[in-house]
Order: sequence, then structure tokens, then C-alpha cells
Amino acid sequence: MLPPPCYIVADVHLGVAPLETERLLVRWLRELVGRAGSLVIDGDLFDFWFEWRHVIPRTGYRVLAALADVVDSGIPVVWVAGNHDCWGGPVLREDVGVDYRLEPWEGTLGGWRARVAHGDGMRGRADRGYRAIRPILRHRASQWAFRHLPADAATRLAVGSSQASRSYRPGDDGVELHQVALATLQAEPELELLVLGHSHVAGLERAPGAGVYANPGSWLDAPTYLTVAPAEITLRRWDGSPEGDRLHVVERGAEEPLRDA
Repeated sequence: MLPPPCYIVADVHLGVAPLETERLLVRWLRELVGRAGSLVIDGDLFDFWFEWRHVIPRTGYRVLAALADVVDSGIPVVWVAGNHDCWGGPVLREDVGVDYRLEPWEGTLGGWRARVAHGDGMRGRADRGYRAIRPILRHRASQWAFRHLPADAATRLAVGSSQASRSYRPGDDGVELHQVALATLQAEPELELLVLGHSHVAGLERAPGAGVYANPGSWLDAPTYLTVAPAEITLRRWDGSPEGDRLHVVERGAEEPLRDA
């Protein structure tokens, strides 16, 4: 259970995002202390993340420190891995203190029965090639082999190879992932909220006769994020103020009971 208000962010891609984006994210994270009930990172916070036994990537260390401060303040933080940051381990779980997981998160989020998945591999034909190599990339043997490469050389290799899967917007402008989300909500009526990232296309809408689809968007485009409270879900753009600009709101229907938060 993630208590309200739950803040959700995704697809910052630290390492290729401008330095100002990283500084903006650090300020946003600091604003959460004393304000947020919980925080979810829905994948690809980093454009590349790997933990060697005694080495961690230099990129984003200020963000990791800010995340540790959020955890130390008593705010639970869930990090659902994306396709760019799926090699996390003890540094994230033990040193930073986040609940880092490779599989989707399910439970009560901000008072809604929810599932949070990054969204990689969920499209049909478009993700067929990625689904074939995903088990290889995440296999322990692959990680063991990568860990034995020199850190600088391995990082250059990973960042270079990730360019093919990194784009500011997908070729279909997120249409297919959006369709998958709506079909999932139709097929699973008990699901009140489905959160996906990956497409870099921010969105918030209620599926016809079903639950709510939400995507926080990518900070490569604009600093957008979601807040989830028992009565409403809001898509926001951070402008430096405590709550940011409200871009769109979906309220809980009068016939829908509030969940215990």
C-alpha cells in the first residue's frame, strides 16, 4: 500500500538529459519531503544504470542523494525498472533505500487499486524484437559478463547501444501503448488505475466504462508528473511552486467507493 498523496515520475533519462533537468529534479524531490505520502519512479530514471561490486555510475549522484533523503524522511519509494535501468541492485535497495523491482507493482496506490508497469515490451509487433532479447539482457549470466568489463568501456558500450531505444517520442506518438492500456483496463474491471511510462507521452484519461490510464510523460520534454489522492488523479507540470501547474484531473466517480489509504 502506498499512502496518498502519491507522486509518480518516469523517463527522466539522466545521463542524456540536460544538466538543468537533473538540477530541476533534485529541487522537485526536495519539495516532496513533508508533502508526499509516497513516491513511485516508473522506470528509466537513468539512461543507463549498472552496479559493479565497487563502482557505481557517476551520473545522477545528486539525485540518488535526494532520493535517500526522501526515504530517510519516512516516505516510501517504489522504483519499477524500465528498459534503461533494469540492472539495479544493492546500491538502490540498501544504500538509497528504495523498493527497487524488475516486475510491475500492484496494490493500493493513493487509495486506488493500481498497477504500475514501465510499459516496455507491451506493444505487439513493434516490441517483438525487444521481447526476444529482454530475457538475455536481464539474465544473471549477462550481468556477470558485463560486470567483468572495465567500467568506463562498459558504460560507453551501454550508452551507445541504448540510442536505438531512446527517442523523445515513439514513431506512433504512443498510440499503440495507449491502446494496450485501455484494452487492459477493459479486460480487468477490478483495476482502477493503470500507470505506464516508456512512451514519453503524458496522458490521463478514464477508459470507457473502466478504470483510469495515466502516464507521467518524460522530463526530456517537460517536467510532468502525476499525483494520486483518494478523490482524484492529477497530471501536473512542475513550475517550481509546491504543487505545480494542474494540466488535467480525473475525479473518482460518485459511484466508486474510496479505498482505505
